[in-house]
Amino acid sequence: MSNSSSITEFLLLPFADTRELQLLYFVLFLGIYLAALLGNSFILTAVACNHHLHTPMYFFLLNLALLDLGCISTTVPKAMANSLWDTSAISYAGCAAQVFLFPFLMSAEYFLLTVMSYDRYIAICKPLHYGTLLGSRACAQMAASAWGSGFLNAVLHTANTFSLPFCQGNALDQFFCEIPQILKLSCSDSYLREIWVLMVAICFASGCFVFILFSYVQIFSAVLRMPSEQGRHKAFSMCLPHLFVVSLFLSTGFFAYLKPLSLSSPTLNLVVAGLYSVVPPTFNPLIYSMRNKELKSLAQGLLL
Repeated sequence: MSNSSSITEFLLLPFADTRELQLLYFVLFLGIYLAALLGNSFILTAVACNHHLHTPMYFFLLNLALLDLGCISTTVPKAMANSLWDTSAISYAGCAAQVFLFPFLMSAEYFLLTVMSYDRYIAICKPLHYGTLLGSRACAQMAASAWGSGFLNAVLHTANTFSLPFCQGNALDQFFCEIPQILKLSCSDSYLREIWVLMVAICFASGCFVFILFSYVQIFSAVLRMPSEQGRHKAFSMCLPHLFVVSLFLSTGFFAYLKPLSLSSPTLNLVVAGLYSVVPPTFNPLIYSMRNKELKSLAQGLLL
């Protein structure tokens, strides 16, 4: 019977059994990763170099792009390397790094999206107080709180996960090291203390969801009371990118963790994990660039 001290590496779930399909998946993920890298790098460069974009909304968008880059860089490069070299192994330290970084970046992104909903609420419902309530110091503190909350959440989960004894081998049913899959390797009933940490995280996530929902109820109420159709259209344009990103983030994440157990299978786990770990970081820059006039004009200028 093995335990955590005797495990030196974990075995990840390969995308395919044949060499040809492995190389095909490598090319596919390389294209996705490059798209995410270019899109988020464009957001970072545009916001950092254009002084017209030095506003609270773009400051939070810059942080979102950083988190998206971190999320996809935590999982996809290792998966591509395994597909290219026809291996499934990941070191114990590398697995621990993924277990820490992915929840850290994902939960920080969720907290940041909550902060961004507050930014949109102030911009639409209290525009005269926007500069006062969202000064540079307040924005920095809110962004730091999002990063810090994600860090603490990841530390708790990682410490609890790797303090458990592993008695079920070292093979994971996932293409990256994920806490639910690692818990399946733990000894019977030894994962119960992780459930308490998970419950705390669920409470915080539910609070963020309620806050986002409340913010948009107030926003839509304020927009519908606007007498000018042009004003309503402008207000909706300001909110739609963030609303799309939140919807994409929540829909992929909730389906991954709330899908019925009867639907669980190695293939479905791979597809679902690809959705919530790859799709948001890749499509978030596209959503903001398409719906935002400033970013859209900058992108068109680069293309021309």
